[in-house]
Amino acid sequence: MANRRTKKRHIGRKILFGVEILILIILVGVLFVYAQINKKLDKLDFQETNEDSQVQVQINESVAGSEVLSGYTNIALFGIDKRSEDDGLYGNSDTAIVASINNGTKEVRLVSLYRDTYLRVNVDKEADGIYNKCNSAFLQGGAPQAMTMMNTNMDLDIEDYVAVDFKAMATVVDCLGGLDVPMSYEEIVHMNNHCVETSEQTELDYTPIELPDPAPENEAEILGEYHLNGVQVTAYCRIRQTLSGDMGRTERQRRVLDLLADRAKSTSLTKLTSILDQVFPMIQTSFSKSELMKLGMSILSYKMGESTGFPVDYVMGQELTVPVTGLDCVIPTTLETNVKYLHEFLFGDKDYQPSEDVVKRSEFVKDRTGFGEGYVAKERKYLISDSQDTSETGSGNEDEDWNDDDTDSYDGYEEEYDDNGVDVSELE
Repeated sequence: MANRRTKKRHIGRKILFGVEILILIILVGVLFVYAQINKKLDKLDFQETNEDSQVQVQINESVAGSEVLSGYTNIALFGIDKRSEDDGLYGNSDTAIVASINNGTKEVRLVSLYRDTYLRVNVDKEADGIYNKCNSAFLQGGAPQAMTMMNTNMDLDIEDYVAVDFKAMATVVDCLGGLDVPMSYEEIVHMNNHCVETSEQTELDYTPIELPDPAPENEAEILGEYHLNGVQVTAYCRIRQTLSGDMGRTERQRRVLDLLADRAKSTSLTKLTSILDQVFPMIQTSFSKSELMKLGMSILSYKMGESTGFPVDYVMGQELTVPVTGLDCVIPTTLETNVKYLHEFLFGDKDYQPSEDVVKRSEFVKDRTGFGEGYVAKERKYLISDSQDTSETGSGNEDEDWNDDDTDSYDGYEEEYDDNGVDVSELE
């Protein structure tokens, strides 16, 4: 398997927020439990996924009507980076995860789709493929396009979603009384730094954790459990400056997710009601009230299963001689193989054969980047050459500075997010 070390982006690039935990806790611990209370549900932003959208949710033809998938309820959970009240929830998607509920056993499994994964993001099957970081799909077409991106690249049948603003994370944690989270020295350093901006954006307070003196020889070793408030937990979930990068970030989020789910299930009605009042206005969902009530009636029987990230096999960072499309993408090696892993993990299908659509996309990514399963053609370790004119694609990264080292600087996060894909028909 390829080396998974990551190059760090220039400190001026905006580091987005990781909020998948908040989404699931609302989905599992709060949203479902009291979904029958109509006066609370009225605060939710209900959306008809296809009726009012210019983008129709698509499912690969061979997947539609799958007997295996019919035994599961698959839901897309999105964390949205909302920096102003005018942004709405139709903005940058920082987090995209698949929550798969086994309808028989009530086990819930989670798969975090790494936001930098290089996938086809456009929905028009008749048009040329546009390949980019997968999180650009939400920005371009909202939840319908993001669900289509997940369905068509991963052979899924997702038709419903929940989207939440990151600010709700801190609110939920504070309402639940905080969390005891195991942390290392380096995580404390980065969390304290992230807390500065997180506190400003949420207008909530925090107290920095005092660092042990002297610093331990192994700064990545867990020092113990620390009681964190809402701002601190949100900042903890943003950390991606450690060696494990975005993959370590999603592991932290899933760790916190389990803590939140357990806490919510044992929380009093009074506190849960307070959470509903404060957080529901920050939520957008395609579920109807009746669907939420049906899910809510089953909450006590749900149990958290395993979780993982997607892709499992990939190359990124220092493996790439030139950042793919001018961006530091995660290249699945291969997409086809990773989809097989995905279906075995979620649905227990060890003999799954990916659809023709997935196979074609997998071959395209392999041919374009040179990264295949267990083999890399040295002459193909790039997508765009140094001479490629990026002005037409709008990558905006021509002058981006790359730094091999972790950085402790947390300034400059307000830089505009690059949402433009690359139309492969324009590439040589």
